Amino acid sequence: MPHITVLQKEISELIAAGEVIERPASVIKELVENAIDAGASHITVEIKHGGTTYMRIVDDGCGMAPEDVPTAFLRHATSKISTKEDLDQIGTLGFRGEALASIAAVAKVTVLTKRKGDAYGSSYTIAGSSEGTLEQTGCPDGTTLIIRDLFFNVPVRQKFMKRDVTEANAVSQIVQKIALSHPEIAFRMIRDNRTEFRTDGSGDLYGAIYAICGKEFAHDMIPVEYEDGMNHVTGYVGKPLYSRSNRTFQNFFINGRYVRSRACSVALENAYQNLIMVGKFPTCVLMLTVPPSQVDVNIHPAKAEVRFSNEKAVMDSLYFGVKNALMKNGLIYEFQMERVPQKDWTAPVEEPQQFTQPTLPEPTAPVPAIPEMPAEPEPEVFLPPELIPPAKTTVPAESSRQVVAPLATAAAAYTVRMPAESKPEPKPPLELTRREPVSVPAQLAAPDAEESPYQFLSAKAFQRRPEPEQLPPPKAEAPEKVRVIGEIFQNYILAELDDRLLIFDKHAAHERVIFERLKSGASRQTSQMLLRESETLLSMDEFSAVQENLERLEAMGFQFDCSDPPRLRAKAVPSFVLDLNIDEVVTEIAHNLALGKSDPQVHTFQDMLHTIACKSAIRSGDHSTLEELQQLAQEVWDNEAIRHCPHGRPVLFVIRKYDLEKQFRRRV
Repeated sequence: MPHITVLQKEISELIAAGEVIERPASVIKELVENAIDAGASHITVEIKHGGTTYMRIVDDGCGMAPEDVPTAFLRHATSKISTKEDLDQIGTLGFRGEALASIAAVAKVTVLTKRKGDAYGSSYTIAGSSEGTLEQTGCPDGTTLIIRDLFFNVPVRQKFMKRDVTEANAVSQIVQKIALSHPEIAFRMIRDNRTEFRTDGSGDLYGAIYAICGKEFAHDMIPVEYEDGMNHVTGYVGKPLYSRSNRTFQNFFINGRYVRSRACSVALENAYQNLIMVGKFPTCVLMLTVPPSQVDVNIHPAKAEVRFSNEKAVMDSLYFGVKNALMKNGLIYEFQMERVPQKDWTAPVEEPQQFTQPTLPEPTAPVPAIPEMPAEPEPEVFLPPELIPPAKTTVPAESSRQVVAPLATAAAAYTVRMPAESKPEPKPPLELTRREPVSVPAQLAAPDAEESPYQFLSAKAFQRRPEPEQLPPPKAEAPEKVRVIGEIFQNYILAELDDRLLIFDKHAAHERVIFERLKSGASRQTSQMLLRESETLLSMDEFSAVQENLERLEAMGFQFDCSDPPRLRAKAVPSFVLDLNIDEVVTEIAHNLALGKSDPQVHTFQDMLHTIACKSAIRSGDHSTLEELQQLAQEVWDNEAIRHCPHGRPVLFVIRKYDLEKQFRRRV
């Protein structure tokens, strides 16, 4: 067994840094939280190349004394706690003293800091835990940290870094969360020399939401204000109509700290019970003020999760705060008034099992064999001259006309007329009509066997049937014409075809039609440019997923402008999406793409097509003209691939006339 030794300081520093620093977003989070604890009123964050090569954080906080600067980069060096009792009353965002030491262990750091009363500031550099020099310098009040070449001494961590755009989106997302948690601080985010967003620091939470999330998101928010003596809940929640397909826009802040809390999500969604659709989630920006002694923030390396000593009390405070806000706006009673009586949903046929519903139509009479089926024009028979019967064997003219009756008449009757003078026999002889010899051009005439220039062909080969391309093309079978009778229950199309009654589910049918167009790329031909671009606010993960799949989306008819992350602007969409809520469609697309990232699985991409088709299809209850129903029914009937919707539900049922007559006792 090898000897147990103490690791070198350099190795232990790298191991400890790996627990705190995962990516550039982790660095930004720790340093911005330090700036907030320093009392800053203005904070600027700048990154380049996703933060992998350059990050700069500038604040106007209290700054550091020259003698404290080197000490700040020692592990577990902090000014926020001093005794173990302080762990029960944590009122700052940082308290462990690990951030600066971890960052300096894996990056090149330069610090410029100055207190307000000092005549000059201090400049200090450190790279890979190797201390540099401390010098006097001129700088503004506050602290500026510049981080270069993250993980320059840990190549294995660099291999796991994602693309620059993905890392930059993650940085932007964490800065947005922190800016929402402290609306009293003016934030500015600079990404590759371009200002991405900024807040005014007025202290108005609604103004911060407006600046970060956009006008549309802020317009749909409801204010929340609730206090029960121990906990205080403030902030905004979204209207039920504008719920999302995921929990990305659920923002909970405990004592000014952004956290992920399953308990808070459950309490929020319970307050929206019976107000939103299944599979949808409400949005919120909620501030919970809890006594520091009732919450433990020291359970997660990144302090992203917390634990409450009285979780039920916190959940009740959040639940009643949101519930009261919704009731105050009258949303609950509006939705209850629109409830459909139960009796309207119990109107199906009492015994539907008595109807036989075949999946494919069948003719009522047997179809005759192909040789006996007459056709128009009369088929030509090519035989050698020695086998052609004499002219006296020609059948009478009237009988011949009956044999070559039009195909449509014979097909409708499902029988073949025989000559009038013929008697019923098991197999009547084939009657042939003598045809005049066809003149053949000299260059195509059959040469004599002796004079044939071909080594392996004789004159007999030239007496065979002509090549297929020289024959008249067979007459194309006319498509069956579906005749739409009408619509029942504003969802089911009734149509007639020969002796069959067709029942279409117009929503399921239209959904599958759109799905096939999207899958085949045919929807690109119907792409329409928008006169006014639609802007959608996404999370950074969703925005990155859309960026990485722009070519696929363009093949489907969508065109997007990604110049202002995380806001996505739709420039063109397929024509069948124009009448819908484009913002909702884009959100669903981004959410499905985010599940598979840059290389989505087949089923994930199919789910996205299902979602778009479902959103774009005609809905039950929508008014449709007879012409629209006719076109949809005909397209579904002609395309044999459209027999089930993308979710597996049947698109149509067929009821034969025979079955109806049997139900009415017209047939035994």
